[in-house]
Amino acid sequence: MDLIGLYPTWLDTSVGSGWIVGIIATAHVLFSHTSVAAAIFFAWLVNHAYRTNQPGLLEFVRRYGMFLLVFSYVLGSITGPGIWYSTTVASPRGISALIHSFVWMWATEWVFFVIEVAGVYMLVYLVGKVDVRTHTRIAVIFGLTSYTTMLIIVGILSFMMWPGRPEWAETGGVLNAFYGGNTFAHLGMRTAFMFTIMAVVGGIVAARFEDAELKRRVARTLSVVGIVSALAGVAMLQWYLSTLPETAAIVLENRLPERFPVMLAVAVGGTVLYFALTWAQPRLLMPGLAAAMTVAILVVGLWPEEVARESVRKPWVAGQYVYSNQVVGRDVPGMGVKSEIPKLEAHGWLATHAFIPQELRTVRDGNRVEAGRALALAACSNCHSLSATGMRPLARYFSPAASEGEVAEYLQAALASGNTLYMPQIPLRADEAQALAAYILSTLPGRATATAAATAQAPVKE
Repeated sequence: MDLIGLYPTWLDTSVGSGWIVGIIATAHVLFSHTSVAAAIFFAWLVNHAYRTNQPGLLEFVRRYGMFLLVFSYVLGSITGPGIWYSTTVASPRGISALIHSFVWMWATEWVFFVIEVAGVYMLVYLVGKVDVRTHTRIAVIFGLTSYTTMLIIVGILSFMMWPGRPEWAETGGVLNAFYGGNTFAHLGMRTAFMFTIMAVVGGIVAARFEDAELKRRVARTLSVVGIVSALAGVAMLQWYLSTLPETAAIVLENRLPERFPVMLAVAVGGTVLYFALTWAQPRLLMPGLAAAMTVAILVVGLWPEEVARESVRKPWVAGQYVYSNQVVGRDVPGMGVKSEIPKLEAHGWLATHAFIPQELRTVRDGNRVEAGRALALAACSNCHSLSATGMRPLARYFSPAASEGEVAEYLQAALASGNTLYMPQIPLRADEAQALAAYILSTLPGRATATAAATAQAPVKE
C-alpha cells in the first residue's frame, strides 16, 4: 500500500505553530507595507518638492528613507525569510502548492525587489548629487517596482483564499490561478491601509524636525494621507468582504471572536482621531507618540486583520484543495493532483501517514492513548494546540464529563463527512476515533474528577 506523502508535524507546545507564523507574518506586514506605501509617497513628494522648490521635503524623504533602510529593509529582510521558514515547517504541502503554481511569479517579484532595494539606496544617497530629472525618475521607478512586488504577493495570497478563475482546477495555468474576483479587492484594501501605516510610521521621522514650519507641513501632509487612506480602507474592506467565498463568510460570521471587529473599529477610529489631532496641533507630534501609535496599529489593527484573513479560508490552506492539516482534499486535474480522502477512508490515517511510528499503526489497548496523540498531531495540531495554551486548544472543545464513546461518535459524525464547513474532512476508522477520543479525554484537566463523580453516581449491581 502506498503511503500518503505527508511531512512530519511541527509541534510547538508553548503557543502553537499557528501563532508563531502569525506573529512573524504580522510584523512583516508592518515593515513591508510601510516601505511600499513610502515608495509611492516618495515618488509624489520628490516631484512635488522640486516643482514647488521645497528642499525641506527632500530632507524628509532622505531621513525617512534612511529610517526605512533599517525599519523595513533590515527588519523586513529578517521577518521575510522567517515567514518562509516557519510556514514551510508548519505547512509544507501548502507552500509546495504555492510554489508549484507560482514559482515564476515569485521569481518575478524577487527581480522587482532587487530593483526596489537598489532604488531606495539611490533615492536616499543621491539627494542633491544628481540632476532633478534623474532624481525624480529614480523616485518613480522606486515607487512602481515596490508596488509591483505588492501586486504579485497579493495575487498569491488571494489564491490561498480562492483560486482566481473557476476553470483553473480543470485547466491549470498561472494566470487562471492568479486573477480572480478576490484579487483586486484584496489589493485595494491593502493599498489603502498601507498608506495609513506609512503615515503613522512617518510621524516618527517628522517629529524629529527642529524646523517648526517644516514639521507642520510634513505632519499635516501625513495626517491628510492617513485620514483619507483609513476611510478608503474601510470602503475597500467592505468590497473585500463581498468577494469572499460562502464558506469564508460563514466562518467570518460564526467562528471569529467577537472582539475582532471591535478591535478593527477601535484601530480605524483611533487612527483617524490621531491624525486629526496631529493635523490641528502639529507641535503635539512627538517621536514617542508616533512610536506608540505604530505599536497600536500593529497590535490592534494588523494582528486581528491578519488573523481574521488567515482564519476565514479554513479548512483550506491553499487553492481550495490542500487542507490545513496537509491532506489533499479535492481533485485538481489541471495540476495532476488527486484527492487523498478515498485512501484515508479505505485504510485510515495510522496506516497511510508516512511518519506514524510503526508500533502505532495498529490501535491496541496498550497504545490507544499514544496512537490518539499521533492522530491529533497529524490531523489536528495545525489548527488546534495540543496544550492548554496557544491557538484554539483542542481540549477546550470537549467536556470532562463526556464518555469516550460520545467523543468518538462526535468525531466520526462531525469530521468524517466533511460537512463542517470550517473543518477538514477527516475520515477516521472506528478504532482511530476511539484512540483520538481517549487521547483528548486524557488531556482534560477535570477528567479524573468527572470520572470519579460518574462512577459514584452509577447504580450498584447486586
